[in-house]
Amino acid sequence: MFKKTMLIAALGLTSFGAYAEQVPINGEVQSRCVISTDTAGTYGNPNAYTLTTTPADGGVLAVTRFDVTLADAYYAVITAPDSFSTSPTLPDVVTWTGDTEVQAVSDAANMGSYETDKVEYGYTDKYDLTATGSTWFKTSSTAVMGGSKAFPGGSYTAIVTAECIAQ
Repeated sequence: MFKKTMLIAALGLTSFGAYAEQVPINGEVQSRCVISTDTAGTYGNPNAYTLTTTPADGGVLAVTRFDVTLADAYYAVITAPDSFSTSPTLPDVVTWTGDTEVQAVSDAANMGSYETDKVEYGYTDKYDLTATGSTWFKTSSTAVMGGSKAFPGGSYTAIVTAECIAQ
């Protein structure tokens, strides 16, 4: 009897056709790390062949704010500029220097080691965001025209890249 039931069931599947259905499961993930520009940087021009964000030379440091609501889940990765995104035609090669440092934190007890624990490679600084709250990072940038030639008149823009990378 059991064999006949199995045979009928198998024939039933064959005659009606077997098929599978793929049922999606969707979801949205909202980042718990938000980046915003606190202060746009400005180049000062202390001499004909230097552009710098140093305040003593008429510049303004770029300041980026990171707001984190989930501790130990993100890295802040910030890269100082090493080229202009827009500029007049330049007469020579530009030499770049730049650095990022913690300017302020909302929780000094839990974020106080961010600056000393950062990892630096080239123009990029990587911070382990181990606590919830806000951190402000200041980025300096200096561009020096080769051969002590003057920067041509015009508008110059360089970009600080700030990323929140999930761990």
